[in-house]
Amino acid sequence: MVKTLDPLLHGQLRLAIMSILVSTEKADFNFLKEKTGATSGNLSVQLDKLEKAEYIKIKKSFKGKRPLTEANITKIGLKAFELYVEQLKKLINK
Repeated sequence: MVKTLDPLLHGQLRLAIMSILVSTEKADFNFLKEKTGATSGNLSVQLDKLEKAEYIKIKKSFKGKRPLTEANITKIGLKAFELYVEQLKKLINK
């Protein structure tokens, strides 16, 4: 029997964010916004949910005089993503 898919990763935008971070390890807010097509507000909310679950880590700093928000995937997040992909594969192969 397949375990329930992680509801946190099952959301379309959160899954897109995690997929990007798996391949890039680190991405800034504008890059994620551009790649996902999300609004700033929605992206902020979803990043916050992923950070609270410890799937990603957010670092806020400045680049010159501009604020810079960067996200990177954590070991917990990578493991959760890999498990999610494995569970999907099991569902497909049933």
